[in-house]
This record gives sequence, structure tokens and C-alpha cells, in this order.
Amino acid sequence: MRIYNTLTRKKEEFIPQEEGKVKMYVCGPTVYNFFHIGNARPFVVFDTMRKYLEYKGYKVKFVQNFTDVDDKIINRAKEEGISAGEVSEKYIAEYYKDAAALNVKKATVHPKVTETIPDIIKFVQDLIDKGYAYEVDGDVYYRTKMFKDYGKLSGKNTDDLRLGARIAVGEKKEDPLDFALWKARKEDSEIAWDSPWGMGRPGWHIECSAMSKKYLGDTLDIHAGGEDLQFPHHENEIAQSEAHNGKPFANYWMHNGYINVDGVKMSKSLGNFKTVRDLLGQYDGEVLRFLILSGQYRGPIDFNPEILSQSENGLKRMRNAKSHLKHLIATSTQAGQGAGHLDMSDAEKEALASFDKFRDKFCEAMDDDLNTADAISAVFELITAINTATKDGASKAFAEGSLDILMELCTVLGLLQQEVEEKVEIEPEIQALIDERQAARKAKNFARADEIRDQLKAQGITLKDTPQGVQVIRN
Repeated sequence: MRIYNTLTRKKEEFIPQEEGKVKMYVCGPTVYNFFHIGNARPFVVFDTMRKYLEYKGYKVKFVQNFTDVDDKIINRAKEEGISAGEVSEKYIAEYYKDAAALNVKKATVHPKVTETIPDIIKFVQDLIDKGYAYEVDGDVYYRTKMFKDYGKLSGKNTDDLRLGARIAVGEKKEDPLDFALWKARKEDSEIAWDSPWGMGRPGWHIECSAMSKKYLGDTLDIHAGGEDLQFPHHENEIAQSEAHNGKPFANYWMHNGYINVDGVKMSKSLGNFKTVRDLLGQYDGEVLRFLILSGQYRGPIDFNPEILSQSENGLKRMRNAKSHLKHLIATSTQAGQGAGHLDMSDAEKEALASFDKFRDKFCEAMDDDLNTADAISAVFELITAINTATKDGASKAFAEGSLDILMELCTVLGLLQQEVEEKVEIEPEIQALIDERQAARKAKNFARADEIRDQLKAQGITLKDTPQGVQVIRN
């Protein structure tokens, strides 16, 4: 597998530190609100990366944190008249609900900042002892000029950054580029912990450095997150962790692109966002997952009604294929079908063996920097081949084999995992037309039969003639 490594700006062969095992860290949400579809992109993309690595036989230790200490959480607590802890626990629970609707698997570990304070304090003290950090009136800052490789991930020049940086009122930093590792408590209402520097709380960047070290060690195989985290968050993580550990922090850095609205990045600050919770009131969670995976993860996605409709139709095509195969499996055991109908013919054996090429195409796409767009195309090619092979019916064994490979690939993508109601309710007037069409076919009045078929298709109903009877599909 080749991964585009943000650190080197090129695709590199993925070689984990320990054969067969992968240490992967993905930045999680700040839990003060429901997450929006832009936030969901890294959750879905890197969940898919994890699923694919596991499919390939790796044992993945996947860590995704919850930032449960933040000004936004404190402000939300004041608005709702509850404690900051109650706010964070509420939205952690809501995260799990929405992530489950997107078929995002729970991490191996979901660490919280509030549960990692002793580790963070020790990490900060170690940086002070090494000369990389300094304390001023209860605040602790990181000396960026001490870390000679600062800017290597984002490609930013420190002299240019320093020219544009300012020291805010009240800050006592040595250098405008220095950033906070620990913040002194400013008022009694703030969340705070006792530390060697007085009551306070950690800065944002130090949290991930401490949590990743605690659960994954000094060097990660993969660190991932949204493109917006490259600078300053991930840049500062590298500075902290490499200064502290004396080793490379992560061997591969992966960043997904933005989801845009009218060409502008979706964000809560701009108010141009749609929460996943709101969208789930209109769309199936798997539709949203399909949308996110329909483009190569590093590129932008323009969020609009058209792409939602395309995703809905794409997922419907997959579900129809699954439903069709399950119908064939169920009906092949009906009375009147000979035992031979349960076994594959030689032609079916050959056709099923030929489906391996679609698995190969799928893996080739996923091995090329997690190209889920081309992987989905390979699944659609498989569906076309299945439909062609089963247009006149199929044996139970062939239908089962076809369903197995379809589900194998879709499970890696996290699609077709939710069982949807497949029973089609047929109104009396529709059933009357279906019966009339059957009678017309029996009488060899194919013109009338085709006319009824087209009439029903215009109403969103597809009729599929199988040896076991007519299958009705709602489009």
C-alpha cells in the first residue's frame, strides 16, 4: 500500500514499525456540540483506512481522543446552566450515536483530556527540564526557536510566520511563535487542576502529544486528521513530542480535504454547516458515508443537494443488488425447484471465479492512497457483472457466492451494514397492473406488457422477471 505522506509531500510505501501491527492516532472532536458533515469526513475516511488495514490482516490499535476541556465547552456550560463536565459527557454520547449511524467503528481507545491530566503535567515539566518550555506567572510556553525543524510538516517558514505573529495583550511570551502548553486559571468558573505552576489547564496541542504517547508510545505509524489541523496543531504536536521523546513522532501523516459549501470551507464559525444529526433526519447515515467516500480523501468535496442525490442513488444501486441476491437465495429453496437448482452450473462456477478481478481492482484502488472513489467504481463493476449473470435466475450457491464478495468489499467501505426494510408494500392499483402485465405476457401480448412495465418504471417501480416470479423494486 502507498500513502501520500504530508510530511514528505509524496506517496510512500506503507511499512509499519512492527510487522502486522499498526499504531494509528486520529484527532477527535471537541465535545461541545453535534458534529457537522465536515467534521465527519476524517471520522469516516480514517475509519475506512482502519477497516482496510484490518481487512489486509493488520492488527490496528486505533486511538481517537475527545477534547473535553476547552473554552467552547465552558461557554456552552454557561449557556445551558450545567457544568462543563455535563456538557462534554452529553456530547460524547451524541457523538457515539451519530458515528454509529455513519457505521464508524469505536476506537480501540477514546482517551479524554480530563483523564490524562497527570500525564500532561509530567510531559510539560519534562519539556521545561529540557529547556524547551518556560513558565511565566502560571502560564507555560513552548520555545519554538529551540526546535530547529519547526514548520517541516506544513512547509511554513518560521521567519515569515514570526513577521505575521503578534503577542496578545496579557501574554508574556519570549517569542510571538511560542505557544501555550499550560494556561493559568483566570477566573473561578474555569475548569482547573493543580500543577507545579499553580491552578490551570492544558493547552490544546499538548493534549494529543500526551495522549498519543500514553496509548501508542513515542512513535506512531500513522497520524491523521483534517487538512485544517496541519498548522498549527499538528506542527506543534511534532515540536512537543520530538523534543520530549527524541524520536520521530509519526512516520506517516494523512490529511483529508475540506467539505465546502459554495467553494468555502464548512465551519461552525462561518455558520455554513449542516450537522450530521440534522442530515440524519432527511438521509440515511450510509448515504452520508457514501458521499464522503465518493471522492478521493485529499481533495475537496462540494456539499450540495445534487451530490446528496447522487449518493442516495449510488447506495440504492448497491442495496438493490444485495436485495436481489437475497431474493434469489430465499426463493431457490421453494417447492418445485429441483435439487440441481441449489448447486452451481459450470458456467456459474466460471462466472463466480471471474469476480476475483473486481476484488483485485478494489484492492488496487485502496492500495493507491486509499482511493475509495475508484474502489466504489470496482464495486459497481462487480454489481453489473452479477446482474448480467443472474438476469435469468441463478442457483442458490451462485447467489450466495456473489453476495459474499459484494458484502466483503462493501464491509471494508462501511456500506451495506445496516439492514433496511426490503419488503415492498404494493398498492392495490399497482398490483392490478402487475397482474395485468403477467396476463399479457402469458397471452404473448408483449407490447402491452412492455407498456405496463414502462408505466410502472415512470412511477419509480422496477419489475424484475426471475424464474421464481416477479421481483418488485422501489427505485
